[in-house]
Amino acid sequence: MAGTTPGTPRVLRAMNDRAALDLLLEHGPLSRTRIGKLTGLSKPTASQLLARLEAAGLVVATGTTEGRPGPNAQLYAVNARAAFAAGLDVTPQRIRAAVADITGATVGEFVLRTPGRRTASVVRQVTDALDGAVKAAGVTRAEVHRLVIGTPGAFDPSTGRLRYASHLPGWHSPTLLDELAAVLPMPVEYENDVNLVAVAEQRLGAARGHDDFVLLWNEFGMGAALVIGGRLHRGFTGGAGEVGFMPVPGAPLVRQVSKAGSGGFQELAGAQTVPRLARELGVEEIGHGPHEEVATGLLARAAAAADEPGPYRALLDTFGTGLATGLASMVAVLDPELVVLSGPLILAGGEPLRERVQAELAELAATHPRLVIGDVQEHPVLRGALESALAATRDEVFDTSR
Repeated sequence: MAGTTPGTPRVLRAMNDRAALDLLLEHGPLSRTRIGKLTGLSKPTASQLLARLEAAGLVVATGTTEGRPGPNAQLYAVNARAAFAAGLDVTPQRIRAAVADITGATVGEFVLRTPGRRTASVVRQVTDALDGAVKAAGVTRAEVHRLVIGTPGAFDPSTGRLRYASHLPGWHSPTLLDELAAVLPMPVEYENDVNLVAVAEQRLGAARGHDDFVLLWNEFGMGAALVIGGRLHRGFTGGAGEVGFMPVPGAPLVRQVSKAGSGGFQELAGAQTVPRLARELGVEEIGHGPHEEVATGLLARAAAAADEPGPYRALLDTFGTGLATGLASMVAVLDPELVVLSGPLILAGGEPLRERVQAELAELAATHPRLVIGDVQEHPVLRGALESALAATRDEVFDTSR
């Protein structure tokens, strides 16, 4: 048929090679016989495949099978040093960087504190953070095939500017992408931090196997990631998911939201509202410090007292209703299969908070998606950045058709 790609021997070999490499990533070391069974290839073809991949430096022989009748069989694994990828998680306080080998194992991490570095250029901050992780990994910049940077807000593809993140000074220059490309030897990609949390959950966590889901994140601000048909939906300007600006019942109508830096949903269920709610409900020990730290502490205490009558249970109920109110609008538009709840505030409330949001959503929304707490809870933005960088790196390095 016109427009189809012929199944040439080289293309078929490359498809078999990639299938075998993906199986080794999924299962760990495998024997030639096991690879043949999983791929449906004959023993001679599997042997040729492994010899080809070993010669290309993509697999290595590693140990033998033991404890089975008959002679031990040679095991093969992906060569972890075949390539490396890097990720950065950027906040106003710090840049957390990591390098992973091609198997996904993190081999180097570094944290660059940035509050005292406001005068340092963003390019310098990025290279310093990356170099710290590269040094910790024992590799060089040249060995890193791709870097993915996660930031609050979103880069507008039409202007190259970072939007919705006025609290990141220096990151709004329209030439930033070009400046980084000029000093780094690898491709650099940028992604919204909440989108990267969704990537991590889809690859490794609560959203595995789901093609339509919403991830709601609550930390310094509120944000959402929208996955439709298995793909992230970013919107025309990259701003899809900036739900903190969304008008919702129960909160004053905020106008000029980009100038105000807030909106109805943020005012109803953001970190800054939790201490106020606690005071109104009669909680005596509020605490001091940044809103998100105080809010996290209050919600953790409320979750621990969720079954006891009193102000803490009332705080959890009221906060859960606020979250469900905003989610109901999102569910009405998107009708997702699954909603993943994540971020420090939501994790502090834990399962008692999830149960309240699920119950409220059942009454506020016409459709009833399943709500789950996110599984990837240790540096989820950074993990998502690494997973995104690794996916592109593997597509490049594992392509044996060239």
